[in-house]
Amino acid sequence: MSEPAIIRPDKQTFLAEENPFEAMMERFDHAAKLLNLDRGLYKVLRNPEKQIIVSVPIVRDSGEVEVYTGYRVLYNTSRGPAKGGIRFDLNVTLEEVKALAAWMTWKCALVNIPFGGAKGGVVCDPTTMSMAELEKVTRRYTSSIIEILGPDSDVPAPDVNTNERVMAWIMDTYSMHKRHTVTAVVTGKPVEMGGSLGRREATGRGCMIVTREALTKLGMTLKGARVAVQGFGNVGSVAADLMAKEGAIIVAVSDKSAALHNPQGLDVQDLLTWVKEHRQLSGYPKAGTIPHDQLLTVDCDVLVPAATENVITSKNARHIKAKIICEGANGPTSAAADKVLEDKGVFVIPDILANAGGVTVSYFEWVQDRGGYFWDEDTVNRRLEAILVRSFGEVMAMAAKHKVANRIASYIVAVDRVAAMHRLRGMYA
Repeated sequence: MSEPAIIRPDKQTFLAEENPFEAMMERFDHAAKLLNLDRGLYKVLRNPEKQIIVSVPIVRDSGEVEVYTGYRVLYNTSRGPAKGGIRFDLNVTLEEVKALAAWMTWKCALVNIPFGGAKGGVVCDPTTMSMAELEKVTRRYTSSIIEILGPDSDVPAPDVNTNERVMAWIMDTYSMHKRHTVTAVVTGKPVEMGGSLGRREATGRGCMIVTREALTKLGMTLKGARVAVQGFGNVGSVAADLMAKEGAIIVAVSDKSAALHNPQGLDVQDLLTWVKEHRQLSGYPKAGTIPHDQLLTVDCDVLVPAATENVITSKNARHIKAKIICEGANGPTSAAADKVLEDKGVFVIPDILANAGGVTVSYFEWVQDRGGYFWDEDTVNRRLEAILVRSFGEVMAMAAKHKVANRIASYIVAVDRVAAMHRLRGMYA
């Protein structure tokens, strides 16, 4: 595969808007320029360490043989073992996985935990697969990349369409190959298997914490703030629930099936009960529906895009009414949309800060597994809050120092930390 073209911050190209790796790298380029990054180090940080493509053959329940494609990208491991989720989705591509691995590198550096960045995925539709077929895909994919996995080398976690059950299969497969139980090879496991209390809620809780900090900075509070949440999965539903418990008014939520809107506020607990029973928002009788794309532009104080990449673009950014955007998803805002939002004065909490709660508590889980000593949930939540509040303050200070948007400030903090490690370690040759 040829090297991606270097795209400068002032070139808002179609490629940068559509290609997730180039969109991420446009922000990296901006930060690198402000840091006056050495050209050689720039080249190192702009390229992933490993890109793995594997075939994942299984025998389906029907007896038919199916072969899926799997990816695992280790972007940078200078600061520690690679860390990043595994997703099962038809839209998985190498470019997407590479971008997400880079995001994980900067995210771990931003919150200053000793991990590098990785990501993985299998191109499949898990909604058409039985539990037995999902287990076969998981175990075959794990065995195909097992040489790079390990508590000291690469530690996966759940992502889109994967969960605690999938992590349990990965841990078991790895342990069977190693001939002893290795709980620290994955995070996001069931608590009974060495998972951490508070891990499932961690990403959504992190969104709530940094949103509260942003509102405080703008002279507002969560109590009474009107919030719209795109994506009512694990991240969005937990964020909505915790914000509602702090007094926020959740005016709109959506998932793939429906977008619900009530300017007076939705009953989040009732929504959670409905989704638990029906597995989707569609059919919920106590709120009106709106087109999915309108959720991003409803009248609100806080918008939480917690679904997929590139939902806020140069086309719809100008219509957003929110004062604060808390990016619960990875890469929900295209590079071209950043300038529009900045001109509008929207306070963006960038993804590598907003959704860093998940990897932070994954770090806690990894530490607990390796130490064999587990913390209570209050300890987990308290330590999570301390890290995110500190990181939020560091981003705000960097934004003020360089007079740049929050996203570029977060990249400056992160890239500088990764670059510093490379300078200290030197070049092995």
